[in-house]
Amino acid sequence: MIYLKKKKKPRNEVKLNKLLILVALFLFAVIIGRIFQLSLSKEVDGTNLQALAAKRTTKTDIIKAERGNIYTVEGEVLAQNVSSYKLIAYLSPSRTTDENNPQHVVDKEKTAELLAPILGISKEEILGYLNKEGLYQTEFGTAGNGLTELTKEKIEALNLPGLDFEESSKRYYPKGDFLSYTIGYAKEDTEVGSDGEEETTMVGEMGIEKYYDSTLKGKDGYTTYQKDLKGYKIAGTKEISEEAVDGKDIYLTINNNIQFFVEQALDKAEANYDYEWFTIMIADAKTGAILAASDSPSFDPNVRNITNYLDLNVALPYEPGSTMKIFTYMAAMENGVYNGSETYHSGTYTTSDGTVIGDWNRAGWGDITFDRGFALSSNVGVINLIARHMSASMLRNYFEKLGFGQKTGIELPNEATGEIDFKYETEIFNAGFGQGITTTPVQNIQALTALTNNGVMLKPYLVDKIVDPDTNEVVYQGERTEVDTVASETTVNKMKDLMWETVNGAGNTGAGYRLDGYNLIGKTGTAQIADESGGGYLTGASDIISSFAGIYPKDDPEVIIYASVKRPAGGNQKVIWEAVKEIVVNISKYYGNDPAEVAVEDLTTYTLDSYVNQKTDQAKSGLESKGLTVQTYGSGDKIISQYPNKGETVTTGDTIFLITNDRNKTVPDVTGLSSKQAEALLKLLGLSVTTEGTGYVTGQSLAKDTPITSGMSITLTLSPKF
Repeated sequence: MIYLKKKKKPRNEVKLNKLLILVALFLFAVIIGRIFQLSLSKEVDGTNLQALAAKRTTKTDIIKAERGNIYTVEGEVLAQNVSSYKLIAYLSPSRTTDENNPQHVVDKEKTAELLAPILGISKEEILGYLNKEGLYQTEFGTAGNGLTELTKEKIEALNLPGLDFEESSKRYYPKGDFLSYTIGYAKEDTEVGSDGEEETTMVGEMGIEKYYDSTLKGKDGYTTYQKDLKGYKIAGTKEISEEAVDGKDIYLTINNNIQFFVEQALDKAEANYDYEWFTIMIADAKTGAILAASDSPSFDPNVRNITNYLDLNVALPYEPGSTMKIFTYMAAMENGVYNGSETYHSGTYTTSDGTVIGDWNRAGWGDITFDRGFALSSNVGVINLIARHMSASMLRNYFEKLGFGQKTGIELPNEATGEIDFKYETEIFNAGFGQGITTTPVQNIQALTALTNNGVMLKPYLVDKIVDPDTNEVVYQGERTEVDTVASETTVNKMKDLMWETVNGAGNTGAGYRLDGYNLIGKTGTAQIADESGGGYLTGASDIISSFAGIYPKDDPEVIIYASVKRPAGGNQKVIWEAVKEIVVNISKYYGNDPAEVAVEDLTTYTLDSYVNQKTDQAKSGLESKGLTVQTYGSGDKIISQYPNKGETVTTGDTIFLITNDRNKTVPDVTGLSSKQAEALLKLLGLSVTTEGTGYVTGQSLAKDTPITSGMSITLTLSPKF
């Protein structure tokens, strides 16, 4: 009998199967639990599931609001949105299906040669973009971005295949560096939105553009809808829309003509003199409206060639010097302690701690009255007035009443308060003649309004009105605002008499501002510049801030002028005298009250039209009929560019440069022109310009009639005119 051995089962077989079953059941339970959690939770692992689903099935298109424009009080455009273009070149032959109608760049050499003078870059640089391998299309860097309508038309006229344009909107300032610190600028700011797409907005970064950014930008609208996998709207689904609200238009109180007079005077000053900065502000004497404001050096907000980001008229307080004597004398008068006939010994004064403070003429003028001391700008006169009759609190309280040490509230960003803190004897004396304290030009303008409104001080303002462009509704109206009554009529009349004597009396400190027959009154100031590395003041001849606080005319005033210049070369005061006097003469003509017997040629102002595309002889005769001097370049029959540009203001006798469509242009003789005129003209002709020195052109590196070729550069030698 054969017995078969019974096969034994592996001891761990059953146990292994049970383990697998347990693991499977555990995993199944986890999955069920997770499904249960997902079904009940809105957010998992920090992700909102509903929002994620909505994001994948819905789309929101932004409807851009149009940014509002900025205008002068007369309606001259200062800032606006214009179409801007990016040049694109298609390189792939696959775009062309008909050889007779090519849709890509066929002749790269010809394309580069014709584009170079228009884009202002070399043929080789353009070929570098066109010869890139494996690209469907290419762009041309910064040279091909931000192109104007005129440049686009020039490129289209070439009829080159394969070129195209992408249109966008950009902020444009048609008057260039005109009023630039007041207007400021806005630029595009790109951020990545919640949907991962880039969102571009226009943001104001200086001046009115910044202060009224939310008013100007308006409110974007949107359209939200259900989309399919290809991103198209699903028919019949719900759509949610909100219309865009365009930004408001802002009309400034700036008078286009008076601003032009200021810009013109500063251009001449910059050409003829050296200084660190020069600033001028002019206000309507009866309302406080700002009629003009400018800083030199300036900048063009289209290119933002900015060297200083502070508007000197509002944001940079500095020691005002002797213009502050106006308000010290007013404080004495208003407190009943002033006697103009009282005398003191001029020259020097020794304080109780032994400090010797002197007049600018340390030898003095002997014993003189306080009235005479004002006209001679005597520091010792102010010291004696304070020491005998006043106190720190009396002086400080009156300065504060006039608004010093506080913001005026003018509609500009970064307004500074200045500092009028003084305590000890020497500090009090110094404050009385404008040293050791700081103020801003706009604060001085505000304080001076008391002298043009019978003692009532007005708030300076810059915005005439804000208008809804869609309805023409005026949503805000600027107006004369009385701050406080700070002086009596007696004080006002006395101060105006003292300021008249300062400018018009023989041998007084304001004699440089005298204009026979114009009745200009004012007070000069010369402040030393503090030594930042230690105590005391710098002692160099140029280490001063020279200023002028003026009212024109004395009787029934029309304008208030505050001008100041820092570090005029050699301490030369002519730079500020000449600018202020030229402005006063031009304003007098503009208001029609120029002294009848003064033999000065009538001044007529014009706002230039565009002469581009006009016949050369037609444009020239039209400009000459207005008393303007015309210089044409090239022998072409049509105008292709001009300087100054459309919308800029010119006066009788000014020179207008017209560039014709003659392809064979030559280098002009620019000697005798200002650096600004010469650079503008040469750049229009396609030349790259560098300068040596400052002022007017006295030499040029390329001779007259030299043929102009692509990429050519020229160096100008500049010298002061006087």
